[in-house]
Amino acid sequence: MNEDNNIIDPEQIVYDDDNIKTLTGLEHIRLRPGMYIGRLGDGSSAEDGIYVLLKEVFDNSIDEFKMKAGDRIEVTVEDNLRISVRDYGRGIPQGKLIESVSILNTSGKFDSKAFKKSIGLNGVGVKAVNALSTHFEVRSYRDGKVRKATFECGELKSDVTEPSQDENGTYIYFEPDASMFHNYQFHDEIVENMLRNYTYLNIGLTIMYNGRRILSRHGLEDLLKDRMTSDALYPIIHLQGDDIEIAFTHANQYGEEYYSFVNGQHTTQGGTHQSAFKEHIARTIKEFYGKYEYGDIRTGIVAAISINVEEPIFESQTKIKLGSTVMSPEGVSINKYVGDFIKQEVDNYLHIHSDVAEILENKIKESERDRKAMAGVTKLARERAKKANLHNRKLRDCRIHFSDVKSERKEESSIFITEGDSASGSITKSRDVNTQAVFSLRGKPLNSFGLTKKVVYENEEFNLLQAALDIEDGLDSLRYNKVIVATDADVDGMHIRLLIITFFLQFFPELIKKGHVYVLQTPLFRVRNRRTKIKKKDVIAEADSKSDKKTDFITRYCYSEDERIKAISDLGPDPEITRFKGLGEISPEEFAGFIGPDIRLEQVTLHKNDQVQKLLEYYMGKNTMERQNFIIDNLVIEEDRPEEDVYE
Repeated sequence: MNEDNNIIDPEQIVYDDDNIKTLTGLEHIRLRPGMYIGRLGDGSSAEDGIYVLLKEVFDNSIDEFKMKAGDRIEVTVEDNLRISVRDYGRGIPQGKLIESVSILNTSGKFDSKAFKKSIGLNGVGVKAVNALSTHFEVRSYRDGKVRKATFECGELKSDVTEPSQDENGTYIYFEPDASMFHNYQFHDEIVENMLRNYTYLNIGLTIMYNGRRILSRHGLEDLLKDRMTSDALYPIIHLQGDDIEIAFTHANQYGEEYYSFVNGQHTTQGGTHQSAFKEHIARTIKEFYGKYEYGDIRTGIVAAISINVEEPIFESQTKIKLGSTVMSPEGVSINKYVGDFIKQEVDNYLHIHSDVAEILENKIKESERDRKAMAGVTKLARERAKKANLHNRKLRDCRIHFSDVKSERKEESSIFITEGDSASGSITKSRDVNTQAVFSLRGKPLNSFGLTKKVVYENEEFNLLQAALDIEDGLDSLRYNKVIVATDADVDGMHIRLLIITFFLQFFPELIKKGHVYVLQTPLFRVRNRRTKIKKKDVIAEADSKSDKKTDFITRYCYSEDERIKAISDLGPDPEITRFKGLGEISPEEFAGFIGPDIRLEQVTLHKNDQVQKLLEYYMGKNTMERQNFIIDNLVIEEDRPEEDVYE
């Protein structure tokens, strides 16, 4: 190596036969897990690897249901760390049980007409689960016998066959490898949402999840009812055909909201089937009325589409975006298939249900009036945003964006929305310039509650924020996977946080519904002491294990009062305590640790019981007596206690 410039001299490298290695299938999975399950993660996001593991196991049980072999599946989560799945299908053929869960490219779905419209056709799925689990157990109940096998990190540990009176079917138990999935946890709401999606797409299927029953009687219609946070303007239109099912309505909300599925797989980033739906639903409705623009027709739409495709092609291993252009090899195109179905069925429906057609047309007219009313404003704002893009002082952009299809790190792309120069300065100096952007607010943004979308274009800050995110025409072009609100943890900071979230809820609710909006958790206190004064040796040892560099001080960052009390107890006696009043008080060096791999984020979520208008009215409307009474009833007076009372 050249010490001056750290360049490796090729002549010093020995490249011979010993450098060529062949890994077994499971070894390769453990070495390159991202190729098989996408990102690893800790379970805080629905797209993290541990949920892919669950999905791979569950998909096999769903295939049994589709073969009319068992209509019940039981899922149990233990301590948020381990999962078992029991179905009552045919059971894996016992003679090939070991091979089917441990040898790559082994599957009962190759060249099988019965499974042509399945997700997993490559013989990987459950083998990846086995390889990436510290403990994996499979049981096949079949014909009065059960064959049981256990594995550790893909290596077979036991294999027994014995008599059994249990019903036929398959049982799989797995515990993800904590050395790969660091600090992981299965989150109840993510698992339940995932399982509910399966019931929407498989009417008649009952899932028992930790003793709770999940089922759907009306498919995609139930999905929309459960997901909508605004009232439907007309009854949900629910239509089914061979290999296709759609449901849609309109609501008094901005933007467009879509849920799409292929062979039971939730394609969170859409794909060719979703694009076809968007195109043809607008075209069919336009032809029905003989006028109106596509954008006005789709404004406020809430829709879902599910199709079954032979041998589907996805744009990544995580299968969240469909890339297939045809329904089957040598078959009709997806665009034509979806278009023909919508043209016939939706047109017929609107002709039959004139009352629905009238409500829909009134909604379209309203959207048209809104668009025309702000046409001039929109043009000026776009010109302003275009100029700002050349030199937007509010935005310190990053190099990699969520919309960069080919980038392996696109999902890491994030933007911090901060208040003031001091806070944005600390983040800017400590951020990863490849994946972390910063947008700086001037102060408290406008309260947008009850205002029309015209305000998005008239208000410079909102307009530039919209331009920075590139969401004017929907989320297809969203530039950052995570939109992180980073404000001080005081009253003013909370107010600013609420104003920003109100803006998103009012005009871009899908941004929140799709799980892109987060709140940055920053420490409230720093507690530290000299290592020579700390009496608990295990505390010192723990701190040293987390850093290669020994320092004179042991430091704890505390995000709550309970963490502060524990830190004082561990680092006492007489530790130094600093209260962070604002983000600007945290040095860039310290900030780097808070927005790095151990970043703490709280996702902003919307549930079916969260009626957006009612929520906004309560929090952001005029000071109602209801809100005043709530504040008075829940007012807590905190007393400062001497620090010595807190620890022994």
